[in-house]
Amino acid sequence: MTRRRRQEWFVGLFFVSPYLIGFLGLTLLPLLASFLFSFTDYDIFNAPKWIGLENFKRLAQDRLFWTSLWNTAFFTVFSVPLGMAAAFMLALLLNRRIVARPVFRTIFFLPSIVPIVAASVLWVWIFNSQYGYLNWALQPVCDMLNHAFGAHFAPPNWLQSPKWAKPALVLMSVWGVGGTMVLYLAALQDVPQTLYEVADLDGANAAQKVWHITLPMVSPILFFTLVMGLIGALQVFTQAFIMTKGGQPGVSTLFYCLYLFQNAFEYFRLGYASAMAWILFAIIGAITAFVFRATGRYVYYEGSGSE
Repeated sequence: MTRRRRQEWFVGLFFVSPYLIGFLGLTLLPLLASFLFSFTDYDIFNAPKWIGLENFKRLAQDRLFWTSLWNTAFFTVFSVPLGMAAAFMLALLLNRRIVARPVFRTIFFLPSIVPIVAASVLWVWIFNSQYGYLNWALQPVCDMLNHAFGAHFAPPNWLQSPKWAKPALVLMSVWGVGGTMVLYLAALQDVPQTLYEVADLDGANAAQKVWHITLPMVSPILFFTLVMGLIGALQVFTQAFIMTKGGQPGVSTLFYCLYLFQNAFEYFRLGYASAMAWILFAIIGAITAFVFRATGRYVYYEGSGSE
């Protein structure tokens, strides 16, 4: 290496040093520390005590661990497909030539940039069973059903009901699909119009064009949003922490990351929480690998010559 190359190398290291220091001090070292803590009994106030796989054995017998895993799985299974479907339908509608299209695009995108804490506070008010706007809108529908069928329909209690609390959070997640909608809009505008013209000549209807042309051509973006949506949903935390006060009613909204947080910063069982974190890492890695293997062959990349 010449002197000039060495100087360039040191200058390059100097400019990337803030990132390297941050990565080593704030990411890599805590990651390694949490891995070691997962094999210890550690409560911050005392030195870690090595206990081997005891934390993982205790997790297997922890009822709340399995409950939090189930709650997170429920939220993921319903929120991710529903959010993708809502974003795709909005993108299809807003990709058409309609009056005030930029205004509608802005309106649907705005919720995605609202901070999640502010959005959670807003939805606590919307879901209020006494004076919330959602039940206010549902009450006439319930009255009409009661009059027609002689039954007793009433708006749900939402966050006060163990049966409705998780569906309420799923419903809230659909409100913020504006960012995904923008990705789908960008992908739709890259679909060659000649494909639609050929389909029109063959007599294809709108549904057939969406199924055979639109979906394959935007499949890389669908795949990306599916993977990112799964990763994000498996780490849901803020909504439950703010809206249901830590998993209430009962443990119906005790999500995995919320239970991990409680173990770490309320019960001071950092070794136990670290073990939970690594199990979550393994679950996310396994699900992501499965999605890549199961859906990768259905993703079409233009110019690759294959699916």
